[in-house]
Amino acid sequence: MAVAEGTTPIDPTALRDALDVANIPTLVPLLFQLTGDPKWTRDPYRPTRPRGTDDHDDAGLPADVRDEIRAAVAEAVLAWAAGRPVARPAPTGRELLDLLTLSVGEEVPEEYEPMTAEHMGFRAKCPPTVATPGSADFHVLVIGAGVSGLTAAKHLRDLGISHTVVEKNPRVGGTWIENRYPGCGVDTPSYLYSLSFFPRAWTHHFGKRGELETYLDELATHFGLLDSIRFGTTAVSAAWDDDTERWTVVVRDPQGRERTLTANALISAVGQLNVPKIPDLPGLADFHGPVFHSARWPEDLDLRGRTVAVIGTGASAMQIVPAVAGEVAALDVYQRSPQWVSPNKNYFRPVGDKVHWLMENVPYYRAWYRFRLAWAHNDRVHASLQKDPDWPHPERSLNATNDGHRRFFTRYILDQLDGRPDLVEKALPDYPPFGKRMLLDNGWFAALRRPGVELITASVTALTRTGVVTSTGEERPADIVVLATGFEAHRPIRYDIVGRGGQVLRDLWGEDDARAYLGITTPGFPNLFFMYGPNTNLGHGGSFIFLAESQIDYITDSLCRMVNEDISSIECRPEVGERYNEALDQAHQRMVWTHQGMDTWYRNSKGRVVTNMPWRVVDYWTMTRAVDLDDFVVRHRPAAAGQAPGA
Repeated sequence: MAVAEGTTPIDPTALRDALDVANIPTLVPLLFQLTGDPKWTRDPYRPTRPRGTDDHDDAGLPADVRDEIRAAVAEAVLAWAAGRPVARPAPTGRELLDLLTLSVGEEVPEEYEPMTAEHMGFRAKCPPTVATPGSADFHVLVIGAGVSGLTAAKHLRDLGISHTVVEKNPRVGGTWIENRYPGCGVDTPSYLYSLSFFPRAWTHHFGKRGELETYLDELATHFGLLDSIRFGTTAVSAAWDDDTERWTVVVRDPQGRERTLTANALISAVGQLNVPKIPDLPGLADFHGPVFHSARWPEDLDLRGRTVAVIGTGASAMQIVPAVAGEVAALDVYQRSPQWVSPNKNYFRPVGDKVHWLMENVPYYRAWYRFRLAWAHNDRVHASLQKDPDWPHPERSLNATNDGHRRFFTRYILDQLDGRPDLVEKALPDYPPFGKRMLLDNGWFAALRRPGVELITASVTALTRTGVVTSTGEERPADIVVLATGFEAHRPIRYDIVGRGGQVLRDLWGEDDARAYLGITTPGFPNLFFMYGPNTNLGHGGSFIFLAESQIDYITDSLCRMVNEDISSIECRPEVGERYNEALDQAHQRMVWTHQGMDTWYRNSKGRVVTNMPWRVVDYWTMTRAVDLDDFVVRHRPAAAGQAPGA
């Protein structure tokens, strides 16, 4: 983060007012940066370790110490604005690690230093470059204009690489325009669920769907990405031509006509969670009222006075139920298995103008605040998700730390459902915390306690014309049925892809066993790159946007090497892909998602985890920093007469 010296006048009153609401653990390291005074890194100014993922705004420090820190920051910022240079503008190495540890109140391992220094702007990032931007004989086709596709388009545009994006919807946004159900929003903090190169003054700490849609629309407009996108255009098939070493892609335009596009490289950015999973229920077509998947919520649906059945209690249902419980006449919630739920007092909390002021005017505030969110929500719990073979209570937890998590979350559920032992019996999970996707409490337990809301643990076996039939044989009336039943995460790519020698990707992967090196590339399919591909879902926490940036760094490095070195194709070596997936499977065998009795959408029909990544975020960032062409079969373009290859 480059900080200019004394270029913007700062109103002292506005500064002091804003500091009243500042996050103290964010202020302490930037105070050292501004002043260079080591006293701010020592007691009594060191923040304590926070509990859970709380912002820990007061740092666990006494009021008089917090006031002293605020006053010192005000003095330092005003001096900086008046022209005093920053004492430590780019801490790296041991100094940065000490500041990271200071800010979060616990030891930050050494392997986080390179990643954090780069993402905080303290060490320059060396992005790939193209020797001759705008080369007419190298073109990239991107399928999808959600988070991943827009990230790809922005980087390709910056590099001057010719590209086209095809998007089936009429505008950008991906999942945030397709999922429009009540309460829809992100369960990752807004300041973390945002691209590093496009900050925003978020209105809430956890953004709702509408603001996320706006954010992506503004991203596309700001960087001039719209002119490269063909909207209302669906990919039908893609085939690799061994002779021309190009992809031929058949697309269907808004008028239903099929057209052919060609490209040197293909980036599939369709994601894992884009195809609704519809249960095969008898009577589904006969139901008399609206019945739909949560990702296809009707725009004009009126719930007032209706009896609504929500089938499922996963992430979407967790948001829908509290949002509609006060509007409907009656609400039946059909639960296959209960969920562990984490409290977060920021879930509905708005981000005030004073916080926006701090982000825009106090040097390093945004960088340090974002780092703290990343530390709390990314890798912090990863070690606790490893099985301890000597742990005596595998029926309830994985290890001592995980057992502590269980006690904490159990106490929270018991507190929220106090006086309702019937709900406790239904809502308390019998598997280890994090065994399924950890959800945030957005009023879920309060909604379950409302009159007219019924949590039903019997499975749904059929629909009739007027209601829902359960495994007990009971038929319960319903006017509207919402299928909150998840997505076809094991088969997210619905267009045919044919690789070298006629190999069909669908045949290679089967119905539910997708595999890719780094989740990005697959042997037999040259110049084909996936974003949010197999085993890149973050099951232990964190923001996929961070992974999307890591993936596009790897992909663009590959593309730049191809352009600069006259490479016509790169294809992952089979042995490289096999070694990677063997290591991935072995890592998963040590993790919670393969724990005894676990059955989630993370696993395929054979029990293999095919969606989630077993690595830490820092591990994946390290793996994807740059392409190693030794991992690939590399083919060069034929040299022109009298010209050496690569010249």
